[in-house]
Amino acid sequence: MWRLLIGVTVLLVAAALSACQTGGNQLLPCNEGGVLFYDDFSEGRNCGWLLYDQAGGKIAIADGVLVVTSRQPGEIRWTNPGRTFDDAVIRVTARQAAGPDDNAFGVICRYQNEQNFYLFLISGDGHYVIAKYQTGQPVQYISGNGRFQYHDAINKGVAVNELEASCIGNQLTWRVNGILLETITDPTFVRGDIGLGASPFDPGTTVIEFDDLVVFAP
Repeated sequence: MWRLLIGVTVLLVAAALSACQTGGNQLLPCNEGGVLFYDDFSEGRNCGWLLYDQAGGKIAIADGVLVVTSRQPGEIRWTNPGRTFDDAVIRVTARQAAGPDDNAFGVICRYQNEQNFYLFLISGDGHYVIAKYQTGQPVQYISGNGRFQYHDAINKGVAVNELEASCIGNQLTWRVNGILLETITDPTFVRGDIGLGASPFDPGTTVIEFDDLVVFAP
């Protein structure tokens, strides 16, 4: 199956102007238990995620989850907590709550800015890819011979998936539900922020709920 993310959400400047940080509470280090970063998105907890509401999508924290709503096919809506990590393993629970199964959602690693980062994605119909955004270039699918690949490990439809993205040195590894999907090497980015995002490919509104995010050193 061939899919193309048309672009990232270049409306982030407008988003930043209209955004509020989590609940307006004091920003927390969010590194309890010796991990690099942890967020269960509980009420009153402010780990720095950018929240916004626009015509094409919405980022909100409600009922103990971070909710990414995306309405524009082929354009990903995402949010970051505004941190910097070197080598890191990112784990998060993701639930497709609504929308077409022909979608993409997952984890951002080594985020530099809105034009430079890695993206680890799965879809509601059981496909995955590792992608790279880089200034001046279209999105590059750098795993699976340059396209989304099907894998039985991915739970389909309105379902929960346990995601794990590892960015260690120049090695990028994507696991879902404890199963290795693919490991590749790419030297472009060596550190940066993390993030969570989603996009529909078919017309419709994709709603993904993220919970229990942890980032730890390898």
